[in-house]
Amino acid sequence: MWPRCAAALAVGLLIGMVSCPGCAEKDGGENRTTAAVDAKAIDAGAASDGLTPNGEKTNGEADGETEGVTTGGNDEEKQTDLPGTEEFGLTPRELVQAVEKVEALIAECMREQGFEYVAADYLTVRRGMSADKSLPGMSEEEFIENYGYGVSTMYTGIAPQLAEGYSPTKVGLGERNVQIFLNLSPADHVAYNRALFGDNTGDSFTVGLEIENFSRCGGCTLKAIEQVFEPEQLKATYYNSKDALINNHPLMKSALRVYASEMRDAGFSYNHPDKVEPDFRERLDVITDGGTIPVSEMSPDQLAALKKLQEYERRVAVVDFRLAEEIFDPVEERIEEEMYPRDVK
Repeated sequence: MWPRCAAALAVGLLIGMVSCPGCAEKDGGENRTTAAVDAKAIDAGAASDGLTPNGEKTNGEADGETEGVTTGGNDEEKQTDLPGTEEFGLTPRELVQAVEKVEALIAECMREQGFEYVAADYLTVRRGMSADKSLPGMSEEEFIENYGYGVSTMYTGIAPQLAEGYSPTKVGLGERNVQIFLNLSPADHVAYNRALFGDNTGDSFTVGLEIENFSRCGGCTLKAIEQVFEPEQLKATYYNSKDALINNHPLMKSALRVYASEMRDAGFSYNHPDKVEPDFRERLDVITDGGTIPVSEMSPDQLAALKKLQEYERRVAVVDFRLAEEIFDPVEERIEEEMYPRDVK
């Protein structure tokens, strides 16, 4: 495995933005030597994709074209027909409008089911999205060191409105809706959440929006989403078109080769950061029957499997987070600056 900063240094050399100053001087120059060797490897990968080490075109390609990503010409022309920078390829305005429409439709559907629900405003939903991998007084890195990505490690199986501490779903529902739920009888709790969420009570509109996966939503939540989002965006196989363009960029292809190599060296078989969290969710679904079994009702075998998954999630998340910061994120930012010169998210 490369020394801690060597991967970052190699990618820095590739895109011309070293983000680990001073690490080449450590260990008597050992990092410098190793990084130089690995930089040659990643530079060779970039060259095979038609780029010089600093991201310039080679092989006589015309300036301004990069595998579907326009990088030359007028700034406004560059952004023509590009997807938006927000979730599901929406623009900021489109995202606000989509949230408001979905929440209003959820409230309407819940009334038809005989329940009260107050449409959450955009800021409330956004707070719920921001609550993902976050706890008060704890940085994202500290959260990940302790809880991984909060998938299996924070699983309880209870109604999100009853959660104490970490619950992006609870935050995204808003205090008024949580109080409405708490005022119901225990029997009505079950009926209320079945009407709102369907079978998977942890998969709210807020969570689906944050992870860009509505395929697990149900009840009035799904009914509302279906009226606002495109059918393709509701599939489990949906992938943000902006992210797809970035993945197809030669710089990112080279960076992902480094990422995959580093993950293999750490003992994990992931080739993209976007593959990690969905894998945790799929493994958790197997143990919890799609999130329908509370921890308090698990068998000894299920509890043992959950504990094993939690330990695995923590180990993978720590490595993935580090590599994303050192390798993936700097390259993604560079490409976004080319794609959206005036509006990088």
